[in-house]
Amino acid sequence: MNNLIIQKNESLTMSSRDIATVVQSRHDSVKRAMMTLQDKGLITFTRTVEKGVGRPSTVLHVNKRDSYVVVAQLSPEFTAVLVDRWQELESNQAQTFQIPQTLGEALQLAADQAKQLELQAPKVAFVDNCMARDTLMTATEVASKHKMSAVKLNRFLDELGGVYNKAVKRSRVFCQPFIDKGLGELKQTEQGYPQALFTTKGEQWINEKLITEGVI
Repeated sequence: MNNLIIQKNESLTMSSRDIATVVQSRHDSVKRAMMTLQDKGLITFTRTVEKGVGRPSTVLHVNKRDSYVVVAQLSPEFTAVLVDRWQELESNQAQTFQIPQTLGEALQLAADQAKQLELQAPKVAFVDNCMARDTLMTATEVASKHKMSAVKLNRFLDELGGVYNKAVKRSRVFCQPFIDKGLGELKQTEQGYPQALFTTKGEQWINEKLITEGVI
């Protein structure tokens, strides 16, 4: 995670960007939730400004306890993922704080860290890919859990409205508000086509709608 920060007092903070990655939501949506929680006195955060291409972006940072509060508010089902992230961070904290005393030690430390990142890259990519595959579902996979076809489920969602963008005719694409709520994501297939995939939160939302509408 690129936005985890170790402060001078050796306390760890997690950024709003990292939380957005954990809960699979938009960064601005996460920041709004964090601001609301701070207004209610439930969390506190610090701010930094990232300067890159385009306008500078404000990033919020919270401690370990408050990160749990934020994730619990946004998507409780991703709490386990957050726990794993913190355990990974804390297990590497000692190594992160190795301070070289000489130029030679500094060069060796830089070389060792570069080598470690190179070795870890394939493993991290594999784990992240598996995580994405485990938490995202096609309409067919969601429908099968309710003993119905994807055609029937999609027809129900079309009638319900607010799920698929009706302006796109050639493929099923989620409406932006549906994505902003963390209910679905758009991925690209190997052939380059957009694919609408439901999150676990989206699956729960569909289940509630099927029940309230008397479909199941």
